[in-house]
Amino acid sequence: MNGNYKINVLFGSLLFLFSCGSKEVVETKKDAPVKENEVTLTAAQMKNTKIKIGKVETKTIATVLKMNGKIDVPPQNMVSISAPLGGYLKYTFLLPGMHVNKGQVLAVLEDQQYIQLQQDFLSSKIKADLLQKDFIRQRDLNKEKASSDKVMQQAKASLDYELVTMNSLKQKLQMIGINPNSVSLNSISKSVSIHSPIDGYVTKVNANIGKYCTPSEVLFDLVNPTDIHLNLQLFEKDIAKISIGQELICYTPSNPDRKFRCNIILISKDVNENKTIDVHCHFKDYDKSLIPGMYLTAEIETNSNLGLSVPESAVVLFEGKNYIYEANVNNHFMMIEVNIGESENGYVQITPVSSINFETANIVLNDAYTLLMKMKNTEE
Repeated sequence: MNGNYKINVLFGSLLFLFSCGSKEVVETKKDAPVKENEVTLTAAQMKNTKIKIGKVETKTIATVLKMNGKIDVPPQNMVSISAPLGGYLKYTFLLPGMHVNKGQVLAVLEDQQYIQLQQDFLSSKIKADLLQKDFIRQRDLNKEKASSDKVMQQAKASLDYELVTMNSLKQKLQMIGINPNSVSLNSISKSVSIHSPIDGYVTKVNANIGKYCTPSEVLFDLVNPTDIHLNLQLFEKDIAKISIGQELICYTPSNPDRKFRCNIILISKDVNENKTIDVHCHFKDYDKSLIPGMYLTAEIETNSNLGLSVPESAVVLFEGKNYIYEANVNNHFMMIEVNIGESENGYVQITPVSSINFETANIVLNDAYTLLMKMKNTEE
């Protein structure tokens, strides 16, 4: 009995001591402070990341001003085609988007008034020829005192009146596209052709075959896009940041990687109702993919600042503040709060909130969010 009792007491004492020791270790680990702005990776974890460590660089980063606008065409490159005297549309092949050359026939119109106009011109031309001969005869007779001055003056007045009539009819023929010199007794035409005054593209077709078109009605709209320009909207508060001659780049929202270069050629002096100012820019190189009415986004560098810069992937946003990570020995990393500035070409300027010597400090240059995720998981 006594031997068994001693063994039991000894075994119980050992269990008590072991349990106390275990409890002390657990409590020690539980009471160890966790630093919220630091994180440590194991060698295996570090190997599986894409983290690169380096120094903060000093770079010149420009302030970029963004504007939106659309492609426009100057008035001299937009043409509305109409029939000066009206007529029935007998022929056209045009469709919106078609390319036409200068001088190309766009449409053929017919009307009785074209016949009447040519008839009147030929009649006036014949009459003017007779009056011309009569005036010459009366002038010669007047020189020989065989005719009075009054008769000669009347002949001259009749000739002048008919010449005025003939010349006005001549201008009307030219206006509808008929060459007066080609009009003869055997060449009277019931139709006229409308020719393109420019090289360009058809933007609108407003008439169909057989329709009677009035002189005030627009049949077709043409545009010559080779002199297109970009009309941007600039907020009036930013007007001091730009000037004529500045270069900018622009791109379509659907393809931001394809850049087009422009120069500012005109800055409007009027402020629009939405507090913006029109800025006109000319493309350095014409591109056929640029179509009038297309919307573009433009970027222009206004100021260049020299400062401390890191890759954008080195900065993390946590609880409303920006941080970078300082790399220490044994894969230990510490968060450093910074203020961020302008960004360009994947780099962003930073200003440290607390004192840190960036000349000696090693900084995580990319994949910083991996450390942020590891830190948050450790805290949980």
